[in-house]
Amino acid sequence: MEPVRVERFFLGCLAHASYMVGSENVAAVIDPQRDVDIYLEAAAARGWKIEHIIETHVHADFVSGHRELAERTGARIYLGADSGAQFPHLAVSDGDEIHFGQCSLQILQTPGHTIESICIAMRDRGLPERPAIVFTGDTLFVGDVGRPDLSPNHTPQQLAAALYRSLHEKLLTLPDDTEIYPAHGAGSLCGRNMSSESSSTIGKQRQSNYALLAKTSEEFIHLLTDNLSAAPEYFAKEVDLNRKGASSLSRLPALTPLSAEDALRLQEMGAVVVDTRPVTQFAAAHVPGSIHIALTGQYASWAARILGLGTTLILVGEDLEQVRESQLRLARVGIETVVGYLEDGIAGWVRSGNTLDSIPQVAAKDLEELLQQMPEQITVLDVRESAEAETGSIESPIHIPLGKLLSRTEKLDPEKLVVVYCRSGYRSSIATSLLRRVGFRKIANLIGGFDAWKAAGLPSAIPTGVGV
Repeated sequence: MEPVRVERFFLGCLAHASYMVGSENVAAVIDPQRDVDIYLEAAAARGWKIEHIIETHVHADFVSGHRELAERTGARIYLGADSGAQFPHLAVSDGDEIHFGQCSLQILQTPGHTIESICIAMRDRGLPERPAIVFTGDTLFVGDVGRPDLSPNHTPQQLAAALYRSLHEKLLTLPDDTEIYPAHGAGSLCGRNMSSESSSTIGKQRQSNYALLAKTSEEFIHLLTDNLSAAPEYFAKEVDLNRKGASSLSRLPALTPLSAEDALRLQEMGAVVVDTRPVTQFAAAHVPGSIHIALTGQYASWAARILGLGTTLILVGEDLEQVRESQLRLARVGIETVVGYLEDGIAGWVRSGNTLDSIPQVAAKDLEELLQQMPEQITVLDVRESAEAETGSIESPIHIPLGKLLSRTEKLDPEKLVVVYCRSGYRSSIATSLLRRVGFRKIANLIGGFDAWKAAGLPSAIPTGVGV
């Protein structure tokens, strides 16, 4: 008799983890991503039939594939009570169980991140000595807990209080060797202190997770809600889409090649050009007014935060394969408004006689010299998150997290050279493109970001306070 198998699927672009649990030719998928072929292919390779689809909650940061996966497999969808879901599903409550093969899945109602949040405790009945596994969704992460501000009907304080009870009355009553498998890792917007580790145990989290170290509910509520950054605007639309159930990816419109003339015409009508190439290529030459979000990083998440879900987009990529990948990643967060891509990329733009723009790049040593020679003529802009900035920074920067940049540009003097940095250079390149788009001409991107600054042995300061 084979043990129950658990497979993890991780989308680095969204820091999203989903799982497939299989036993005796039957499988359950937990928190599926939108492009569901990966589960169908994995199940077919193992001889499994997907009969169960479980959502730990209605997700706000990505589009779930539950509806398409159910249509293609005949599987039943399970959601916590009070989800408001508008598609066929079974509402589950505390203590409900799902059995197949040697696998037993028990539902734990754990409101707090959302009202309908659940966790799923898994037992292998064929190996009773095997430690339990609990799929914790966005209730408990490795190093963090879910943010409590995503309900239109409950205050963050009310949800934080519910989350405290869920953690201490449900999850922390489990044995210390219980393994936890969360729905997100480092980089997700659903928490602020997540580890890059894929799993942990209840015992390890009890000892090291800052949120679980709060001694009282009141302390926990303050810890989670004081200075809580606002949730991205697109989250509410994502929840609505997931409550309805997204349509199949096969219904996405085919990508249309656009001549430079057509792209320029659409841009003048309000379409936004999104350049997905690496930082160095964008910096050297790009379509004027385009926004740079490199495909190599958390592309879809930043696109949704900066552009929203309804903006008409024109894509620029290194090649057609990259453009197609870009469209797929955008669809994973609900952006389906790509009207086409720039045919032949920047080369096609140049052949048509159109002008190009560029953004200077500055090395860490060169920035240090500039700050020594003409400090009054330079503004250093840090676009990292507050928690990052608190660990160290270049001397006397203006700190504006990237997600807030466009609403805080009045803090920048357009007559000074604005040198932008983040940790590695990815977000700062996005920031420079945004600043250029709104009219800043004197800007530069710090190559390699704060990591390069530290690697060069240059001095860093520990700020007494950050934020705007």
